[in-house]
Amino acid sequence: MTEIVVAGAGIGGLAAALGLAAAGHRVVVCERNADFTELGAGIQLAPNGLHALAALGLSDEVRRIAVPVGELRFMDGVSGAHVVSMPLDERYRARFGNPYVVVHRGELYRLLLDACRGERRIVLRPASPVHGYAPEGDRVRVRLGTGRELVADALIGADGLHSTVRAQLVGDGEPRTAGITVYRSIVPVERVPGELRSRSVTWWAGPGRHFVHYPIAGGRYLNLAPSAENRPAGTFSGRPVAASEVQEEFAALCPGARRLLRLGTEWRAWVLVDREPVAVWTDGRVALLGDAAHPMLHYAAQGACLALEDAVVLAGLLRCAPERIGARLLRYNAVRRGRTARVHRLARASIGLWHARDEAARARNAALGAMSAGDLHTYVAWLHGERDFDTGGGGEPEPGGAARRAVAAADAE
Repeated sequence: MTEIVVAGAGIGGLAAALGLAAAGHRVVVCERNADFTELGAGIQLAPNGLHALAALGLSDEVRRIAVPVGELRFMDGVSGAHVVSMPLDERYRARFGNPYVVVHRGELYRLLLDACRGERRIVLRPASPVHGYAPEGDRVRVRLGTGRELVADALIGADGLHSTVRAQLVGDGEPRTAGITVYRSIVPVERVPGELRSRSVTWWAGPGRHFVHYPIAGGRYLNLAPSAENRPAGTFSGRPVAASEVQEEFAALCPGARRLLRLGTEWRAWVLVDREPVAVWTDGRVALLGDAAHPMLHYAAQGACLALEDAVVLAGLLRCAPERIGARLLRYNAVRRGRTARVHRLARASIGLWHARDEAARARNAALGAMSAGDLHTYVAWLHGERDFDTGGGGEPEPGGAARRAVAAADAE
């Protein structure tokens, strides 16, 4: 049985482990932290993310924890006027094959973690950071921070934004700071006035800032996530901040948005960072996945979805003899880099859309307000409609579409 080491036990790493185990490999997941936990609050999952979870055999489980969203609603954050809504109705579900849902990040993480713990081919190793690797013939030697070494048939770097595997493979230094701070809080829904409750993902767009909120955890909480271009000094992640700081930062928003923000307590803040897309994220029998491969800003709400897609496509391509792993990793890179770079560009460009000022904001509102439901669905079709993989018996991932063509091409080389 081939053995694959996965560096990082985040959402992408655990999904990769599940897919690779279903493909017949023994998988060792090396996590740098002593505990298996995931920070954060809400995650939006478009149909492409749900397709990937279904390919991992988790469709029923994720539907039990997910909150279906009725619409994506866009508001002018200064005037309070409704600009446009994208209905996520039967027409949307029929077109894209799945609903649009929101989940609590911790619940999705526990679902993946429990599935890994129930898979006999997966070994979870806490407090085992991957510090580097060295090719060794047709295998790879993986160096851990504990001083131990593992020898495997492949190494998958799913160790996030500050990936040590990427540092060796790509060597592109520290992440790029976007100059934006995102603040997060969750509020028990019973504290939210009835007229402010909805099953929508709502954006309030203002000058140099915007505010997103939606229900999570089965509708028991409201997730609050305002962002501001405030050029923070340095970088930080999950730093506690006072509610007064948040209220002051978003004082330019309309009374309706500020009323919701006042509900937030125990706020934490993150500085947004990303990296430039790279064309190559493989090195022999080593490859990157998720944020280690293509970290991006959260404005496209696709980070988790793309990591899940990566995991399914990778697992499908690695249904192969051990001697073909290197070629298949190259093909995985080729299949994924174009789509992920396109989403990366969209996420960066979205800053100008959501944070527009004055005449640019008015032009944006007019353009969006003129779009029909069908227009909006077509606009996101390339993003939400991706289902470039299918499942075989028992929910095991197999490559489909471009990934299937990639397998054929790799086999022909």
